[in-house]
Amino acid sequence: MTVAAVFSGAIAACAGCDEAALQSEQADAGPAAGGLTRQQAQTVVAQVGKVSITLGDFAAALERMNQFDRLRYQTKQRRRALLDEMVDMELLAQEAKRRGLDQRPEVQEAIRQILRSAILAQARVDVPPPATISAAEVQDYYEANIDRFREPERRRVAVIVMGDEVKAGEVLEQAKALTSGAGWGALYFDHSLSAPDKPNEHAPADLAGDLGIVGPPDDPKGANKAVPDVVRRAAFRIGAVGQVHGAVVSSGNRHYIVRLAGLTKGHTRTLKEADRVIRGAILEAKIKQREKQLEEHLRQRFPVQVDDAALADVKLPEALEGYKPFWREGAPSQGGDE
Repeated sequence: MTVAAVFSGAIAACAGCDEAALQSEQADAGPAAGGLTRQQAQTVVAQVGKVSITLGDFAAALERMNQFDRLRYQTKQRRRALLDEMVDMELLAQEAKRRGLDQRPEVQEAIRQILRSAILAQARVDVPPPATISAAEVQDYYEANIDRFREPERRRVAVIVMGDEVKAGEVLEQAKALTSGAGWGALYFDHSLSAPDKPNEHAPADLAGDLGIVGPPDDPKGANKAVPDVVRRAAFRIGAVGQVHGAVVSSGNRHYIVRLAGLTKGHTRTLKEADRVIRGAILEAKIKQREKQLEEHLRQRFPVQVDDAALADVKLPEALEGYKPFWREGAPSQGGDE
């Protein structure tokens, strides 16, 4: 059911409303919320102190709901219940204001956040949808950002971890002679420091010692915290799945026999495959540009002054004393932002 349909009987559900007068309104005043005319939208359905709740407010409340919640308000009783909720909300808001709660810092901050979201939403109102972005613009973006659409090769790494380098060399020679995944599993459970006390009978033997997937050593996105850099480099020197690296590699006091457990070849997405992602990226860039222009305009309209000296003297809570304010010169980056 549409919002407009809900309002075919909305006034009858509201105490003190003149349904006949509403139904006689003409639809020549232009569109409004819920398919109402502007005159209908201005009809007062409830008065709470000095604040009027209009039929337009009621329609807007319904339009903010998702389509499934909106279906709950098809009957007069449910619509009246919604109006009662709106009245209660206004009563509480007025009482909170009377008590001065609207002046609390946290309330003021919440209001600022809501207003910020509202003004940014206005800036995006007439941003064209992704479908209107031209094929030429998509092509240009694809060519200028081709590296974003290249998926490098990914390799799955399994290891036997040992504490004795000499012994590791002996086990490596046995691993080189293996002809099956079962043999690798047996070696792993016999020698690896990372092996559990009892094998999982449902786990594939050739994935024993699995550390996960890594990308090429020069790919920042291909790192894996579980895989030391030396192991990662070794994995990309192995010729085929099922083979082991020709030498033991060491990191600290741990020595690794590295096996290539799986491989996914690299792939560059075609323009067609990347089209949807590109359109979304272009649209996001347009929105950010509008937001930036709005910010620049507002900084000119409302002069901004920042006291860096005062900021430098801000004291962090004791629990955060290990951190430094981001504005201190030479402070370590938190979260990766400079």
